[in-house]
Amino acid sequence: MSGIRFDSGPVVLPAPHAIARDGSLTRERVEMVLGRAVALASVVLGAQTIVEAIAWQAVDPFWNTIEILLIFVPLAVAIVSFATGWQKELAGTIFVIAYTIALVLWPVGAYGHGSPATSHAWPYVLGNVATLAAVVALPRRWQVIATVGIPVVYGAMRMVELGFAPAAWLPTALDVAFLVIFGAVLLALAWTFRSTASRIDEHRERAIEASARAAAMAATESERVAVAALMHDSVIAALIAAQRAGTDRERELAVQMARDALNRLANVDVTAGEGSDHPRSASSLADELQRALVEAGSDAAVRRRIAPDTPDVPGRAMRAMVLAGTQAIVNAIAHADGAGLEVTVTGERAPGRVTVTVRDAGPGFSIDEIPDDRLGVRGSIIARVAAFGGETRISSDASGTVIDLIWKATVS
Repeated sequence: MSGIRFDSGPVVLPAPHAIARDGSLTRERVEMVLGRAVALASVVLGAQTIVEAIAWQAVDPFWNTIEILLIFVPLAVAIVSFATGWQKELAGTIFVIAYTIALVLWPVGAYGHGSPATSHAWPYVLGNVATLAAVVALPRRWQVIATVGIPVVYGAMRMVELGFAPAAWLPTALDVAFLVIFGAVLLALAWTFRSTASRIDEHRERAIEASARAAAMAATESERVAVAALMHDSVIAALIAAQRAGTDRERELAVQMARDALNRLANVDVTAGEGSDHPRSASSLADELQRALVEAGSDAAVRRRIAPDTPDVPGRAMRAMVLAGTQAIVNAIAHADGAGLEVTVTGERAPGRVTVTVRDAGPGFSIDEIPDDRLGVRGSIIARVAAFGGETRISSDASGTVIDLIWKATVS
């Protein structure tokens, strides 16, 4: 037989669902507001620019049509995406790339068409729309590159279009400077909002964790109070009754009081209490254990060997067997990695008995080697079953462990 296997106390299985935390709620809201603001600005500037683009004369009409399609089709998709939040990273990236390509191609259709050197070309109006799209859609490094790079590309292509005319240098430099400065301001604002939102989310998460710890401490203290009250009201009363018992009837009552006290003490960790003592079928016991297997993350299925006329199990005994069986399942998963885990519910009409068998192929253990302060087996399994007059049989060696939890109709 091998060493110690079991935990020091009752194990409460996690609920099948967990409480979801807010996560990055504020950051998500900031991203949503930022996207919609960029969409609104794009609509306003896009409407202004498309009118100017259609009426633009200083460019080849064919190339002007290509420029309009290359810029405004991706822009329309990006506006819808930013407003709805659907695939905004992809749509924004496509628009930034398409706008940059349109700038690079601009001199092809506009060179030599007599564009005034002191004014700007119509794609200029959408320069900061493109940099804002980069802020929404691209990683931080590329946001900086786009904020600086798009104005520089515009300036370079504008100078190529004008043949690097001396009169064009100052107006073009001012246009580029404006795009860079205004784009940098917008970029800084976006970063500020995002970092502030992230800090708020971080503080909220810490507050939630602190609240959860406080709630856990309060629950622990409440359980301690419950145990203390139980010891005072039930266990001590049972001991006094046993001490004063002088007749067979008084001794029977003392034994019953002791069983009730043990049952309450064994189940003090269950917030639902003892529940009803209404009898339940052995099939219900199998259903409860199957639910425990699922919640514990096991794929094993409960085997049912239940005779048709198997007697029903009293509610308190049923509850104790479910808890004890669940503890055995959890121990098998935790200490034997669930190897060879089998759970069987056997119901017999005669002699009127229901047995829960939990078997695993782990390394085994010796109950005599378990320290007295480790209650996983003694408290959560043996004591729970003994509380209703049941019987626990444990056999364990190097080939595995078998735990039988037995309820007999004659003891209830």
